[in-house]
Amino acid sequence: MLEIFLIALALAIHSGSSGEATKSEATAQVEATESTTLVAEPQEPSGKFTTATEVRPILNATKGNWIAVREFDGKDLVYVTHLWTWRCGLLEMRVGINGAAPDVWPLPDCHMDQPMPGVVLEQDGLPYRSFELGSIQSIDVQITYDDLGTDVVSFDRSQVLMP
Repeated sequence: MLEIFLIALALAIHSGSSGEATKSEATAQVEATESTTLVAEPQEPSGKFTTATEVRPILNATKGNWIAVREFDGKDLVYVTHLWTWRCGLLEMRVGINGAAPDVWPLPDCHMDQPMPGVVLEQDGLPYRSFELGSIQSIDVQITYDDLGTDVVSFDRSQVLMP
């Protein structure tokens, strides 16, 4: 990760006479900086699905369910309910819409005092974001597990559009 940051920094310095980095170089710098703040967590299975070791097999088997798009009340809603449910083995979730660089979508804290720590409670907020109706054509999802492993999945609207 440090190598990526140093390369991006060198490119930014070398990016022309104005001394300004291009958008892609700036994005690489931000991503490299953000990713270096993540720290791997111990992988001791608890039986409560709170580690990458426990949730990775489930998320690998259910990739097609990671997100959904719903047309509702004149808007496109992008749901991440499935990932929220298995968030306790994740450190980060990023979502990119229509080819844009993925943004971090915050994950609620795990509820370790509950029988299922990944339960979505009212205080967690709503597991979706709204967009202009018909505007969502493709979605890229990147997750970082709590062992620092990553996974990326891309979806076309037709694959995840709810009836």
